[in-house]
Formats: sequence, C-alpha cells, structure tokens
Amino acid sequence: MKLLSVIVPCFNEQEAMPIFYNEIVKVADTMKECVDFEVIFVDDGSRDNTLLVARELNDKDKRIKYISFSRNFGKESAIYAGLEQAKGDYIAIMDVDLQDPPKLLVDMYRGIVNEEYDCIATRRVSRKGEPPIRSFFARRFYSLINKISKTEIVDGARDYRLMTKQMVDSILELKEYNRFSKGIFSWVGYKTKWLEYENVERVAGETKWSFWKLFIYSLEGIIAFSTVPLAMASVFGMIFCLAAFVIICFVVAKTLIFGDPVAGYPSLICAITFIGGIQLFCIGILGQYLSKTYLETKQRPIYIAKERSLD
Repeated sequence: MKLLSVIVPCFNEQEAMPIFYNEIVKVADTMKECVDFEVIFVDDGSRDNTLLVARELNDKDKRIKYISFSRNFGKESAIYAGLEQAKGDYIAIMDVDLQDPPKLLVDMYRGIVNEEYDCIATRRVSRKGEPPIRSFFARRFYSLINKISKTEIVDGARDYRLMTKQMVDSILELKEYNRFSKGIFSWVGYKTKWLEYENVERVAGETKWSFWKLFIYSLEGIIAFSTVPLAMASVFGMIFCLAAFVIICFVVAKTLIFGDPVAGYPSLICAITFIGGIQLFCIGILGQYLSKTYLETKQRPIYIAKERSLD
C-alpha cells in the first residue's frame, strides 16, 4: 500500500485544526482502499494552543504527526520542514483553514496515478471574498514577475498541490535560506497539471497575511527569480549619463553662442532631487540583492525543531 503524506503549516490555528482534522479523515476514509495517509502538522512557533491541539490529535490518531518550531520561522520554512520529514510516496501541501478543499485530493491522486503527472497543482479562478485592493496588486504581481523572470508562476497558483516523491526530493536539493516556494515548484520542472477552483472562505480564525507581508513576500519572489531589477539600475545609470552629457553640450553651446549666463536655480534643484532619488532607488535594489546574498552566506538552518512526533 502506497503512503500519502499531507503537510499542513500552522501558525496560531487552534480553532481550525479540529475542523480540518474531521475533513481530512473523511477524505482518508474514501481513499483507504488505494492509499494510506499521514498528516504532518508543522507548528510554526504558534503563540496559542496549536501545539497542544496537535498533541491531542496525535494521541487520538497515530496517522497524525507534528513538528513544532522553536520560534516563528515563516510558512516557507514550515513547508520545507514538512517536505523533509514526509515519508510518503506522494506528498501534498495544504492550508489548515480549508481554503484548500481536501476533497480535491481524490482527483489529484488520480491525476498522478492514472495520468502519469508528477504534480497536480491548484489555482484559484476567482478572488471572491478578498479585499479588491489586494486582488488588484496580486494580479499585477503575477503579471510583472512572469515578464521579468524565466520561471513561469501561474496566476492564482496556490501552495496546495500533490507531488511525487521524486519531485519532492528535487525540491529539497534547493537548500536556499530565502525561499519562494511557488517559484521553486516551477523551477524544478516536472510534468504538472493544474486544477482550478473557486475561492473558499476560511472556516475559522483570521488570515496571517497582511497587505505589507504580502508585499514583502512578492519582493522575495522577484529577487529570488529575476535579475531584471539589477539590469534596470544599470539602464537608469546609462540613461542619466547620456541625458547629463546632452544637457552639458546644450548649456555650453547656448553660452558660447548667445552669451547667456547659466540660470534656472529652481529647475536645477528639481533635477538634483530627482536624480538623487533615482540613485537611492538603484542603491536600494542593489542592497536587496546584497542582503539576500549575505543571509545565504551565513548558512543558517532553515528551521529549528523543538519538538516532533515523527519517529
């Protein structure tokens, strides 16, 4: 009998976990003739009773395992930890809030077994229930990153997916500290099928993703999978060098021909301020790439597990 591992990152999700457990058990029961289940809750340094609920579910059902971090390392680290500890022949990643419908696992499993895909991934075809401003910027992000990156990231793509062990092993070979899983899943390749579904509301609790956190996360993706911003900084430099040369020639010619004194103090100040802003912007781009390189060279662990029940 094959084993299917379900990785569930959790951060302050004590209310949603029991509801999720009831739903995933229903799916496991419908698939018990073809595959065994293990569910790995990854407690990402929660400050509520998430770990306590994970222990209780583990005592109740030995198919339930858990890892608890020493502090909050972020969802990307939780995903990596789950992938690293999963023992299944097939490995799924999904959220505990049931925005990733567990019932789709049946179709995802069939897609891998019967259609010989390496990965069955999901994407939302709508963002119903999200703030309009967040939906707008999310779509602009996907449009931008697909223009400046060689790695395609599907609009509306979720972390919710089912993968073969071979694909997961390839993902684990990428041990970078600054992780952007949506890009990593695409970068490693493999034959992928996309399942589309309508957006689903959370069953309990509140989202941990504020607009600012999503913005920072989007910058992580751009820096991780594109060097176009660095090229932009170089282009800005060349453009302003050329513009400065043209302006110098114009001012010199005007003075020699007409004998006019150099005037225009307000416009000069505006030009200096504008160019100074562009310079700081370009230095900021360089700083972002340099900071990521600095963090990678430290070779710190992606996560630290304080407690686990996987043995």
